[in-house]
Amino acid sequence: MSRHEKLVHDELEPCPYITGKVARMPLRWQLRRPSPDEFDASLARGDRRIGRMLYQTSCPECVACEPLRLPVETFKPSRSQRKTVKKNADLRIEVGPARFSSEKLDLYNRHKQERGLARHERRMNQRGYEGWFLNSCATTLEFRYLAEDRLIGLGIMDVGRLDTSSVYFFFDPDESRRSLGTYSVLVEMNWQKERSGRHHYLGLYVEQCQHLVYKARYFPHERRVGGEWKTFSRDDVSA
Repeated sequence: MSRHEKLVHDELEPCPYITGKVARMPLRWQLRRPSPDEFDASLARGDRRIGRMLYQTSCPECVACEPLRLPVETFKPSRSQRKTVKKNADLRIEVGPARFSSEKLDLYNRHKQERGLARHERRMNQRGYEGWFLNSCATTLEFRYLAEDRLIGLGIMDVGRLDTSSVYFFFDPDESRRSLGTYSVLVEMNWQKERSGRHHYLGLYVEQCQHLVYKARYFPHERRVGGEWKTFSRDDVSA
């Protein structure tokens, strides 16, 4: 740890991704906001953000979690991903500072509950939403996806100097036909490309977790394996 952070949690707990596994995810409170360059370096080491804390997996018997990122310069959407973009051409996208509203909280809770993603039955409240997403140690933006004037999706993204990190995306379950999760990644990648960014981080890839395997469907992508970033192409998968 650096002198600008403090360890606030380091306990073994049930793994949120693989049933029966034990996880260890030490949480480091950031005593000051990292600079944009420092935040880029943190992402490159495999860090993720929750509120004002950073963490990376350090599990005793498992290395299934692999941080995954997309290189902006070489990424090319697949044919099906390009179709997804066309499918959502009617949407309006607004980008701005991440803020709270009851509409966003309701959408988040619907997404978690109706798509079977909730680990517990309790709904998130305003304090939880602000604590997890908005009280950040990084520059944090939100991408709002609107059908006419109705909010149907929202993505929260952290921004460094050259790199960005997708924190979370949630959407109206009634709009599942739109493939908004796929669409949001492509929108964020386009935003990164327009600002001449370098990498866009999608968080952790876990092959055994059905909710996380979609991240490996973008090519080329890089995964941090054994402490080193390794590139995966479509040829690697089809071989």
